[in-house]
Amino acid sequence: MCDKKGEIIYVGKATSLKSRVGSYFAKAHDDKTARLVQDIRQIDYRVTDSVLEALILEANLIKEYQPKYNIRAKDDKSFLYLVITNEEFPRPQLIRGLELKKQKTKDFKAVFGPYLSARSLRAALDLIRKIIPYSTCEPGQKRACFNYQIGKCPGVCINKISKKDYNKIIKNLILFFQGKKMRVINNLKEQMKELSARQKYEEAAKVRNQIKALEHIQDIALLKREEPTIAVGLEGEKVINIYGRIEGYDISMISGKHAVGSMVVFENGEPVKKEYRKFKIKTIKGTNDTGMLKEVLTRRFKNKWPHPDIILVDGGQGQVNAALAVLKERKINLPVVGIAKGITRKKDEFIYNRQDPELKRIVKNFEEIFIRVRDEAHRFAIKYHRQLRSKIR
Repeated sequence: MCDKKGEIIYVGKATSLKSRVGSYFAKAHDDKTARLVQDIRQIDYRVTDSVLEALILEANLIKEYQPKYNIRAKDDKSFLYLVITNEEFPRPQLIRGLELKKQKTKDFKAVFGPYLSARSLRAALDLIRKIIPYSTCEPGQKRACFNYQIGKCPGVCINKISKKDYNKIIKNLILFFQGKKMRVINNLKEQMKELSARQKYEEAAKVRNQIKALEHIQDIALLKREEPTIAVGLEGEKVINIYGRIEGYDISMISGKHAVGSMVVFENGEPVKKEYRKFKIKTIKGTNDTGMLKEVLTRRFKNKWPHPDIILVDGGQGQVNAALAVLKERKINLPVVGIAKGITRKKDEFIYNRQDPELKRIVKNFEEIFIRVRDEAHRFAIKYHRQLRSKIR
């Protein structure tokens, strides 16, 4: 949308141009949207092959033109950006504008955004990772990451891919988010021909499937996340970043003796072991799981460590309530999820505030990540508990 000087004042995407554009002129709006409508003198459009590509084009145009009705008061610190880290094995990461301003440009190979809808960006990354698998884990691990097992990671974690081949993947990912899908498809066609010539037919078939997926992107998930109204009104959008920092907690003891607590950290769905912390219980005696968890969390939040996006506790409603009580005491608002063994102790039962639609969506769609965090917190707690017992012996 352009003003009388021909300057772009707003960029937006729509699956139906007629209904989206018509909505601006057919009903009353808040003051910001009313001012936008008054300033419009010309409307242009571009057609993309999919909602995913429209999302990427929208972000690229906003970055290029900085339209005043997209960037709230020209302050984009709260928006989400996609960055590609400048490492030996680069990783895509999501970062808020405020944090991005604190980073050095040389830390990144590429920066994309701002993205107006955090939910849509995460859905887009989940979709594209199925087509162009990339890594978010550290190289040289003993065990393959979960995403490798489901075909979303090329195996950086267990040295299954060379730096040269992995950088080809990152190059294609960058091209795709630059809006250059055809360049990616042409690169993959050349790769397929090369593999076929070397009689690596199974690998060539995988590349062929990538090409087909890019040519016929199925982005139903993104359609569900399309923003129904103008982006200027997004101040109140509540978003939980499942790919941000998840902290998992567990307590380990035997009959109340040698009690310890563990804190594990996951980012981008993978463990970050340098951030793990262990706690020797000091103030609680006897078998009081919830009291011990309260002690651990109270001590944790006295430290100036980065705040998590989500807290995961191993336990049921009692443990969740204990975590929420500590957060309330310190006036911190964070979502808490617990995993109990269930009545039969054969099925994991997720405990959380079911009145929170965003938390409900996150738990429903990412159960496997929460279970992995719970299992890792349990493993780390038991390991520390055994270390203490062996020292006492």
